[in-house]
Amino acid sequence: MTSTDSTQTFAPRVLREYALLADGQRGALVGPRGDIAWMCAPRWDSDGVFSSLVGGDGCYAVTPTGRFVWGGYYEDGSLIWHSRWITGSGIVECREALAFPGDVNRAVLLRRIIAVQGPARVDVVLAPAAGFGRHHLRELHSDPDGCWRGILGELRLRWTGSADAQVSGDGRCGRMLRTTVTVPEGGHHDLILEIADTALGDEPPDADRAWQGTETAWREALPQLQDTVAPRDARHAYAVLRGLTSSGGGMVAAATMGLPERAAQGRNYDYRYVWIRDQCYAGQAVASDGAHPLLDDAVRFVAQRLLADGPNLMPAYTITGQTVPDQRRLDLPGYPGGTDIVGNHVNAQFQLDAFGEALLLFAAAARHDHLDSDHHKALTVAVSAIEARWRQPDAGLWELDNQRWAHSRLICAAGLRAIAGAGAAATDAAGYSALADAILADTDTDCLHPSGRWQRAPGDPRIDSALLLPAIRGALPATDARSLATYQAVHDELGQDGYVYRFRQDARPLGEAEGAFVLCGFLMALAAHQQGDTLAATTWFERNRAACGPPGLFSEEYDVAQRQLRGNLPQAFVHALMLETSIRLTAPPWC
Repeated sequence: MTSTDSTQTFAPRVLREYALLADGQRGALVGPRGDIAWMCAPRWDSDGVFSSLVGGDGCYAVTPTGRFVWGGYYEDGSLIWHSRWITGSGIVECREALAFPGDVNRAVLLRRIIAVQGPARVDVVLAPAAGFGRHHLRELHSDPDGCWRGILGELRLRWTGSADAQVSGDGRCGRMLRTTVTVPEGGHHDLILEIADTALGDEPPDADRAWQGTETAWREALPQLQDTVAPRDARHAYAVLRGLTSSGGGMVAAATMGLPERAAQGRNYDYRYVWIRDQCYAGQAVASDGAHPLLDDAVRFVAQRLLADGPNLMPAYTITGQTVPDQRRLDLPGYPGGTDIVGNHVNAQFQLDAFGEALLLFAAAARHDHLDSDHHKALTVAVSAIEARWRQPDAGLWELDNQRWAHSRLICAAGLRAIAGAGAAATDAAGYSALADAILADTDTDCLHPSGRWQRAPGDPRIDSALLLPAIRGALPATDARSLATYQAVHDELGQDGYVYRFRQDARPLGEAEGAFVLCGFLMALAAHQQGDTLAATTWFERNRAACGPPGLFSEEYDVAQRQLRGNLPQAFVHALMLETSIRLTAPPWC
């Protein structure tokens, strides 16, 4: 098989068919042919070593020989995935995971081929290419113990369990290793791939110990989440969020880059960075169940960035807290309908609502007594930043042109009210509440639509699903006339067939302009619950939690007509709101 053959055999699939493996430091997407279509190493925002998803070189596949049909499932409360194939002669599974928790410098990809029924026979291909396909395997050799070693650009590679693999290709087009593995019924065969930016030790990992350690770590990382309306899905959402969260506490917005929200419309971005807002959503969602570790991770990362950057807080950072790189192209074909953009222009934006979301996060942590002295300093910094900047235009939640967005201001008011009611000193609480009142009054003067609902911005009278959030988060009561009118307008103008769209882009039907926003569907469920309409809340929730593929992963948008996922995968903030909604629907409505 040449590099060209590999590209054709493992061409991109629809997003609903990909499963996520993640260890906190990096992630991989596994396709239905057992192909790792995406993995960056050593960390989330590094260059890809497997990038066929966006048209780059790099392939690692475990595929049954002959005809088969595909399925799969996650082990409960983990990101341990089982690719499952029904073949002409039996059932084959490949149990796969990134060893968890992940090492900062070394990715360890575990794959266990299992002959569930009848003997298993699979073809295995390993052809990594670092730098999104620029650097192929070199200095490839086999150790006396049967481990393959090689160099990938600046990275080192070791592959265990493939002693009889054959080398094909050359240095120009890229070398690859190929083998066929046969496993008797009831047996298994382990493959372990290590990719690191530091020297690998003399001894490769022991497969049984690596699997046991990963199982134990996931078991210890996941709360039970039994007091929810969908415990299994809630646990899966938490597992996804944990898998996307690095050892430094930063949670990437998604594992991928360049996957289009709409074909050939230029709306494809690099989401392998930590958005402050998304991190706050995740922390608040977790806090609605308890003081679980992901809450502390969110508070730690957001507080560090506030203390470092104050009123100049950026909307997003790398997982190490650095500036997100500028956008550039990679000269790759991209995912069909998308482009090969790396980096993100968010690094030049100001997003006011991030300060309000930070206060909402700190208030949630304070209710669990999980704020220390540095967190309180960060809280004060966020309040000061709102005082200094709340009148300024910003890019807003949807990262558009700079305007005085109603949502941005109202979320700051919500954050101030939340922190005032979460144990702040009386004098501080009075000041926070007064500032919230001033922001609410100002927003009322220029963003109250003649119909009595909120509108997007002073010069933009449209309704926006994001305007459900101020009442949900407590900027004003859910029973306020403005909240009620906004809820009804979103329902009537942006809700369709159980899904919700962000805002009306133009005169086209909603579904022709963009996909339904799954995040907004869960916001609608929360808003309906807050209004006391349990049936509507449950209906919105159930409809939107089904907007995923077999692995149960959500992307940003859902193409209702084609029942397809759109945008980067998996989208963290959607999983966060799914988790929060699942928890809140078990409790009485709140106002």
